[in-house]
Formats: sequence, structure tokens, C-alpha cells
Amino acid sequence: MRFNRFHPHHDKNFEHRRFARGEGFGRRCGGRGGRLGRFLEHGDLRLLVLDLLSQQPRHGYDIIKAIEELTGGAYAPSPGVVYPTLTMLEELGQAQAAAEGSKKLYSITAAGHEALAQNQAGLDASRAKLQSTPNREAALPVMRAMENLKTALRLKLGSGNATPETVRNIADALDAAVRKIEEA
Repeated sequence: MRFNRFHPHHDKNFEHRRFARGEGFGRRCGGRGGRLGRFLEHGDLRLLVLDLLSQQPRHGYDIIKAIEELTGGAYAPSPGVVYPTLTMLEELGQAQAAAEGSKKLYSITAAGHEALAQNQAGLDASRAKLQSTPNREAALPVMRAMENLKTALRLKLGSGNATPETVRNIADALDAAVRKIEEA
């Protein structure tokens, strides 16, 4: 991969620039569970979908709900991720769809079972990661505090009255909070 100074992994000021543009923090996280980080690595969703289809035929919405249940409600992939994955699995011959009214009912094929068997270790790792995610209720106090912080920052920095000293003090307070979180 070529070094890109604007890529978040290569730029310590990436989040600062995003915030200044009004994009906020945590927008890279997908799914309705949101803001708890990236749950799935490349290819993990494909394996999870195949595994769920191996248990029983499902609609796309059922797959979303099943993954949400695996995480205790902390994460649910978006339809914009699940449906393209199902289409890809169809194109690979690992899943097939049958029209059921206006919906499609997906089931796994022999090629899908074979792909699942060849990637069992990856599937086990993905399931373990999802199941170790703290559930939504456990994360509620942190989510509430994050929303309070975002509101306070928007009000203070968006007013146009924040002096450079105020901005430095806010940054220092946030850096101190980060250090405490990392030490916890």
C-alpha cells in the first residue's frame, strides 16, 4: 500500500480535520449499532452470512437481526452491506435466492458449504469477536457520555466565540481523558 498522508492510519490529525469539517467522530463505523468501532474485518461478513444460511434459509433482514443477536444488540450490519454481500455470494455460486413475494429468500449452495468448511477458523474467530462485544445496555453510559461531549463541543466550538486558549484547554482536557481511558 502506498503511503497516503490523508489516510486515517497515517495521519494523527485525521480526526481533527474531520471534526473541523463538521463530520464528527466515529463516522467510519458501519451498522446501526454504530460508534463502537469496526466489528468485522474483510471477508468476515461473507463467512457469517454463509454460516447463518447454513442453519436455515433467510431473508436479508433476518441476517441483519441474527448478527445483531450475536452481539447482544451492540451491532447490526446495515442493509447497504448485507445485500451486496448476498449478491456477491449469489455471483460466486455460494448462495441462491428464491423469490418470495417482493422479497428474496437466500439459501446456501454446495459451493457455499465448501467455502464455509475451508474457512472454519476464520468463521470461529469472527463469531468469538462478535460474541465478546459488550452488549448495548452495558455500553449505554459511555454512549450517553459521548453524545454529551459531542453536544458540548458543538455548542462551544460552533458559537464562534471560542478563543485559541479555550480551544487549547478543551484539547488538553480531551487528551487527559484519553490517557485515563487508556489506563483503565
